[in-house]
Amino acid sequence: MKKKVVVAFSGGLDTSYTVMYLSKEMGYEVYAACADTGGFSPEQLKANEENAYKLGAFSYVTLDVAGEYYEKSLKYMVFGNVLRNGTYPISVSSERIFQGIAIARYAKSIGASAIAHGSTGAGNDQIRFDMTFLVMCPEMEIITLTRDRNLSRKEETDYLNSHGFKADFAKLKYSYNVGLWGTSICGGEILDSKQGLPESAYLKQVSRTGGEKLVLGFRKGELDSVNGRKFDDKVEAIREVEKIASAYGIGRDMHVGDTMIGIKGRVGFEAAAPMVIIAAHKFLEKFTLSKWQQYWKDQISTWYGMFLHESQYQEPVMRDMEEMLTSSQRNVNGEVTVELRPYGFSMVGVDSPDDLVKNKLGEYGEGAKGWTSQEAKGFIKISSNPLRAYYLAHPEELDND
Repeated sequence: MKKKVVVAFSGGLDTSYTVMYLSKEMGYEVYAACADTGGFSPEQLKANEENAYKLGAFSYVTLDVAGEYYEKSLKYMVFGNVLRNGTYPISVSSERIFQGIAIARYAKSIGASAIAHGSTGAGNDQIRFDMTFLVMCPEMEIITLTRDRNLSRKEETDYLNSHGFKADFAKLKYSYNVGLWGTSICGGEILDSKQGLPESAYLKQVSRTGGEKLVLGFRKGELDSVNGRKFDDKVEAIREVEKIASAYGIGRDMHVGDTMIGIKGRVGFEAAAPMVIIAAHKFLEKFTLSKWQQYWKDQISTWYGMFLHESQYQEPVMRDMEEMLTSSQRNVNGEVTVELRPYGFSMVGVDSPDDLVKNKLGEYGEGAKGWTSQEAKGFIKISSNPLRAYYLAHPEELDND
């Protein structure tokens, strides 16, 4: 019997080469599996299936992981308002983790002896896939032909063409990874630190002018409605926000960060839905969370995003952080009104049953109802005691100039 190998199949050049080479040259029974976290269109998935069989796959399957991706990752990234380096919504890196988990689970279910993926040796994805497979199916061999044989695009393309597979894998100026939580853009001007991306580099062009108000409803921190329309399927809610906000060219930016392989990396991205949802959620939290809830959530969220980016999703402490993030959302309820405009947006206001700005103690800067003027003066005097004590002992350090 032939050995079974599961190829994490995206339909791109590297994974197409891998399917054909493993089948024709190495005698494997190839199971091509496309783990869809929400970034593939129905047309792309159909083309992937057709091409997998043309390349020599014994079997092809699409693994729908979008719902799991939301429940086990995106939900917590919204709870934590996670933006790497305050900029990037961790789009590709979080996807890869759940694609790897789905592929490993499928490989175990069919009794595969090996798993293959198309990563090179120059990026972070090789780490995300390998680490996931080493943890979930350590008995399986990991095959990475592009990385291990240091293959060029020309070598892979020539091999496919010589065996009758004529798909166009020409090297384009930009490479894109389209996902539910944003689209990354690599290549072109990004390779020159002095330059930014031109308008033409973005997949979603500005098609709306003027502005409009977008109302996002949250229940216990989760996006629950868009412009009054309720969504039980949170993935569809995200897609609805993306459809509306991307028409204004919202969510474009450039991320520069430290990669797991020790060098700096630069990537452009467009992520209308993540940027608007996270900003609206964070705005709502300012009204509904206590001072220290917000502070400690920020500390946890920074670590959560870093661990997720660096392929530590399966570290047990991640489950502990998720529990804390979930608990913090119990009173994050209400609607946030966002003003959209070309290339930008701003927060307008909040309508929440848990609004802490509305209280019986007083209105900031307007009037106090929960304390007297004498109590305020006493509070200020007592609060100044540590400073007064210090400078009574060290008067020479006072700035009297």
